[in-house]
Amino acid sequence: MAKEVISIFVENQSNVLTRISSLFGRRGFNIDSLTVSTTDDPKISRITVVFEGSGQKLQQILTQTEKLEIVKEVRLLKKSESLFRELLLLKIACDKYNRAGIVQIVDIYRGKIISLNKECMIIELTGAPEKIDGFLDMVSCYEIMEICRTGITGISRNAIVDSEDV
Repeated sequence: MAKEVISIFVENQSNVLTRISSLFGRRGFNIDSLTVSTTDDPKISRITVVFEGSGQKLQQILTQTEKLEIVKEVRLLKKSESLFRELLLLKIACDKYNRAGIVQIVDIYRGKIISLNKECMIIELTGAPEKIDGFLDMVSCYEIMEICRTGITGISRNAIVDSEDV
């Protein structure tokens, strides 16, 4: 099964996220990543869900999601036609001996050091999930103290998105 990314446009009200996530759970889908954000319309929120699914099961969850009265639109974000990004905050132990090596890796990945003291630094990195994974692999030889990843958010490259493709 392939990882799928969908954007669900919903009414901006309480319990919407619970209803969406419980629908996935009841249908046996495990949500790998879930992000929620506002849109240009304050009455509408965008929920981006990453999960594994294909074929009939994928079509079933899309159809059932569309039927919820709080849902305005569902878009399947195809990998070839969309951009995906993620944010990483990473706290890593450092001292005067290994700090330069860590800074060099951060610079190569175009990350940003947003906090630094004698014992640790906090790094901010945004990019495609593969970039985040690659960066984490490169710094895995250092003492990672804490990791915080936002999960994937995505947007279609096309100017006009045809919801009939869903």
